[in-house]
Amino acid sequence: MTGGPYDAVLVLSFGGPEGPQDVVPFLQRVTRGRDIPADRLAAVATHYELFGGVSPINAANRALIAALRTELRRHGPDLPVYWGNRNWHPLVADTVRTMRDDGVRRALCFATSAFAGYSSCRQYLEDLAAARRDVGEDAPLIDKIGPYFDHPGFVGPLADGATAALARLPAEERGRAHLVCCAHSVPMTQASTTDYATQVTGTARRVAAAVPGAHPWSVAWQSRSGPPNQPWLEPDVSDHLESLAAGGVRAVVLVPVGFVADHLEVIYDLDRVAAERAAELGVTLVRSATPGTDPRFVTMIRELVAEPGRVDPGRPWLARTCAADCCPAPVTPRAGPGGRPAPEG
Repeated sequence: MTGGPYDAVLVLSFGGPEGPQDVVPFLQRVTRGRDIPADRLAAVATHYELFGGVSPINAANRALIAALRTELRRHGPDLPVYWGNRNWHPLVADTVRTMRDDGVRRALCFATSAFAGYSSCRQYLEDLAAARRDVGEDAPLIDKIGPYFDHPGFVGPLADGATAALARLPAEERGRAHLVCCAHSVPMTQASTTDYATQVTGTARRVAAAVPGAHPWSVAWQSRSGPPNQPWLEPDVSDHLESLAAGGVRAVVLVPVGFVADHLEVIYDLDRVAAERAAELGVTLVRSATPGTDPRFVTMIRELVAEPGRVDPGRPWLARTCAADCCPAPVTPRAGPGGRPAPEG
């Protein structure tokens, strides 16, 4: 990032199907070039079918963008907000073309992932570069805001969500409840080249510290999609629940620290798969809220847009930039024929 002025904001996300007719084309787009068998895609499609073929991610982004537009109009900078996705409409190349036609010359990009990482950062930079190539030489310049995993506007809503979830537990179980902070797993080949796991753990630590009661906490990973012989970040959340139950834990709050909104991984892998496993283990389980359109989260985005690149020791997130060589790609192939093709994010 090289500083202002900017004349637009681009919210960049993963995208998701918005009806049964979209599911297979969406999955084919996500997995193109990765040689994932059709029967694997069919299995993943059943996850979407449980929710009418609709991922919640696009609705969440529409709500966030509406809130951000209001925030920018009220408090500045009063910039237009555009929206593009990696894998479903509105596709980022189409959005960048619209920005060009609207006269945008330089934009600041906010990606809906708080962390460094190949899938959570580098691929979004690749998306932007590909979109600009597709549009041509007159495409707007686009800088990307860096990780915001430790920003109070992200951590605060997660901590309050965990506190509210604790209050839903039976009183006799509440005081001994364990906080399990969840994020999307990635192959170890990715994790070894970036600060993804360290930043997720940092968010979890900050969230746990802000929850009253000094509850024990841990980090677990979810939604892995690679072949069994490919090492991914562990422990898997369901396996972790089993270990906690074996150690005498009887109440758990799942805190989805890896997500800014209720993506499919949240409502399927946590609300269904993990919840079913907890019930089998006799563990009382509740899941806390994601930031969504919490006013603090929306204000955080405005702050990042208003002061990009500013050096402030008390607010390190302002100075974070996505350099040309940040979050390098793993050396080996990042995915094989696994259960879920890729994270929403």
